[in-house]
Amino acid sequence: MPKVEITIPEHLEMQIAQMVERGEFVNREEAIEDLLSTGIKAYKTSGPSDEDEGAGTSFEDDGMMGHDDEYVF
Repeated sequence: MPKVEITIPEHLEMQIAQMVERGEFVNREEAIEDLLSTGIKAYKTSGPSDEDEGAGTSFEDDGMMGHDDEYVF
């Protein structure tokens, strides 16, 4: 499996750590993989398609809520 390095805001890291501590995930790697996969699936079902006017916009443009570190899936 390919490895990817990302930098995330501290509040997201804390939320992931809390989910792992509560036993929702076995470890951070599983949590991040599952959450990323879920976000991509949600984006595919509700995001712009190639036929939409917004085709060609980036993830950053579509997911922002007015803050540099908040994304909505």
